[in-house]
Amino acid sequence: MIVSEAEARQFVSRLGGVDAQAMERLERLAALLAAENQSQNLVAAASLDHVWQRHIADLLQLLAYVPRETSGPWLDLGTGAGFPGLAVACALPDRPVLMVESRARRIDWLQRACESLGLNKAKVLGSRLELVESQTCSVISARAFAPLPKLLDLSARFSTADTIWLLPKGRSARQELQELTGWQHMFHVEQSQTDPEAGIIVGKVTGRAAKAKRNRA
Repeated sequence: MIVSEAEARQFVSRLGGVDAQAMERLERLAALLAAENQSQNLVAAASLDHVWQRHIADLLQLLAYVPRETSGPWLDLGTGAGFPGLAVACALPDRPVLMVESRARRIDWLQRACESLGLNKAKVLGSRLELVESQTCSVISARAFAPLPKLLDLSARFSTADTIWLLPKGRSARQELQELTGWQHMFHVEQSQTDPEAGIIVGKVTGRAAKAKRNRA
């Protein structure tokens, strides 16, 4: 379990594909976040003292569940402050990252951060998810975006049977998965490396579950 900023930095530096340049971009992202947080409440102010543990490592642990050969777009829903979208783009700058965000000030922040950090493969989709044009994505992530059933209803159109879903759900992960109905899936819960009480729903969706046939009289 990661319990300090030093451990968080070390953890991220050991993730596949994260090199020295990526670590530098992530340091710059942390500085940009702290500065922007003075003008808009992107994250809780107290969390900035533990930004690597609470935000960067917390979300970049998702990379461990994505095979290195996976190359298609990474779709991040409700990116907000930029986690995991901006963090993934910093860590893996050659991967296309699509960040969906509907709030104007957050859209402006994400666009400025991408420009400042030179994230040429990252794109901000400034719109409600319902209005985003459908396309096939290799990875779909969402942090605190919506309850699991609604999340799947809104975003399954971006998924195939091979798409990897990475959904940090905190303490509600197991309960949300246990209560999920109406979908055929291969989801399971992974323990978070930064919070002993948090879980991450990981897996794939194969389609909607067939409706049970009514018993004939």
